[in-house]
Amino acid sequence: MTLPPELLDALDSAAATPRLLVTSDFDGTLAPIVNDPADARPLPEAAAALIELAGLPATSAALISGRALRTLRELSSMPEAVHLVGSHGAEFEAGFAHQIDTALLQAITDGLDAIAADRPGVTVETKPASVALHVRNASPADAETALAAAWDAAPHWDAHVTTGKAVLEFAVVTTDKGEAVDILRGEKDATAVVFFGDDVTDEKAFVRLGESDIGVKVGPGDTAAAYRIDSPDDVAAALKYLADRRSRTVLA
Repeated sequence: MTLPPELLDALDSAAATPRLLVTSDFDGTLAPIVNDPADARPLPEAAAALIELAGLPATSAALISGRALRTLRELSSMPEAVHLVGSHGAEFEAGFAHQIDTALLQAITDGLDAIAADRPGVTVETKPASVALHVRNASPADAETALAAAWDAAPHWDAHVTTGKAVLEFAVVTTDKGEAVDILRGEKDATAVVFFGDDVTDEKAFVRLGESDIGVKVGPGDTAAAYRIDSPDDVAAALKYLADRRSRTVLA
């Protein structure tokens, strides 16, 4: 597998930074997209490389996902050395930075449940601070109708709306993967950050990256990332390359 030469050059530079933070989205990045979200698992090569990076001196690694933190922990099977941030950057191991409006969360859940009823393949996923309407497994007609109904209901809910691949999510707390990257950067005093992501929610992280950082977009679509690769297999290759180069720097 051949990665873009310009990305390899950038990873070489990142590998030489004094304190490195490597971060990644989960679904569609470390793990391939699957029809049933419960079946998602990281590619073994990608997981191994991220864990290797987390074990190196002056190097930190993290997953920042739209998944609830508990679900992310179960599906990723990551050791404690890899930091996990769920709910699109809002849910840390220490809890949520903002108070959750449980009444609003329930109202949105009830509304989306009604929209999904009698539409095969349209499902509702409730998380600690958000509710997602999934239409990946629905017919095109049902998917379009369900999403339109959800958008019609959105003005009645004081929630943050996020669009994704065949999903519409309503969060009752502020969610921002870019803010999560900044928090981790500060905690680790990182001199450079590498972030891999594939979805529109990852753009909040890409736009926060600085000159010494590296944003890598996985797959098609407009992006603020400076580099692009095609698939989770490429993510695995890039992480392995970075782990190899980083180990030569910090273990020399």
